[in-house]
Amino acid sequence: MSRHPELLIPASSLEVLKTAVIFGADAVYIGGEAFGLRAKAKNFSLADMQEGINFAHKHGVKVYVTANILAHNQDLKGVREYFEELREMKPDALIIADPGVFDIAKEVCPKIDRHISTQANNTNYGTYNFWHRQGANRVVSARELSLREIKELRENIPDDLEIETFVHGAMCISYSGRCLLSNYFTGRDANRGACTHPCRWKYAVVEETRPGEYMPVYENERGTYIFNSKDLCMIEYIPELIDAGIDSFKIEGRMKTALYVATVARTYRKAIDDYREDPELYRAHMPWYLKQISNCTYRKFTTGFFFGKPDDDAQIYDSNTYVKEYTYLGIVGNVQNGICRIEQRNKFSVGETIEIMKPDGTDVEVRVRRIMNEEGKAQESAPHPKQGLFVELSVCPEQYDILRRAEPAET
Repeated sequence: MSRHPELLIPASSLEVLKTAVIFGADAVYIGGEAFGLRAKAKNFSLADMQEGINFAHKHGVKVYVTANILAHNQDLKGVREYFEELREMKPDALIIADPGVFDIAKEVCPKIDRHISTQANNTNYGTYNFWHRQGANRVVSARELSLREIKELRENIPDDLEIETFVHGAMCISYSGRCLLSNYFTGRDANRGACTHPCRWKYAVVEETRPGEYMPVYENERGTYIFNSKDLCMIEYIPELIDAGIDSFKIEGRMKTALYVATVARTYRKAIDDYREDPELYRAHMPWYLKQISNCTYRKFTTGFFFGKPDDDAQIYDSNTYVKEYTYLGIVGNVQNGICRIEQRNKFSVGETIEIMKPDGTDVEVRVRRIMNEEGKAQESAPHPKQGLFVELSVCPEQYDILRRAEPAET
């Protein structure tokens, strides 16, 4: 049976959730202030979470809340109290890795769907069927599965058990994200939400009888970033993902900006919709998808494990930095009499040329005519992050449009 894939987008804050909803998400996943695996993300207060759920539901979009830590004894009482609060907010699902946490959710929130996190090591159809018997509605596949394996998995599980798969974003170098490096080096446990991303650091080797003598780890002549994976991008393989029987296309990035989320959401939204309308239309628009997807911050692209085990081409050896083609300036808030309010994110100035990025896929080049502070006083530039501003542009934007500036290409 042909399945209609859901586009599942991450949100680090209420602002980003609203962006994801407006720019094409079918569902968003968010973390609260506890029990999720992104402790460094801004995350949602309970009040913001309720507002976000209400906003999403008003637009026909689902909200999934991550509670995917691997819990210790002292966590369980708090998990129960947290789920009692979530029950009243009515998110559409809870994303869980730990069987103990799963049992609490089953008891406390029986009417909320339960999804099994990739952290639970979901690599075979036996595991999927196990979780289905426990009452799970969906299982998130391990990133290490190929499309062939996912297709075989689909053939051996019930039709009503959904498969969710990461199709875009950062790749973890540790098996299904279960990493000990962060805890070992910094005391911050990746499995309890505090990863410091040591896989992106530069390493050398020290022989135990020669302390202080650092030998570089040369995989080749370009450098020593031995764990530095390229980012996953499957925008060119929507037909293959659908054919494998995947129900939800998951975008990684609960630490990302609204610009990143808007760019990825609207590009995958258009690709999925184009393919469903006409495969030829999808193929014809491929240059546009690829150009758009390279507009947001990324670390070069790979297809991960989907077509077999990655080789050394999936690594970046010469740098651990991101490619950045646009700078995020802010989201358009209220618009009155041609003046829009924004909370500024990066500096821009009067007279500058910037872009309005719209949910329908269009980008409008505009000039900044005026910048005023909240007291109405004119200023030549906006140098202070998070400052509330009123801006007049040569073309009036709409609420929730994104403002961005193209950066010159590096030579």
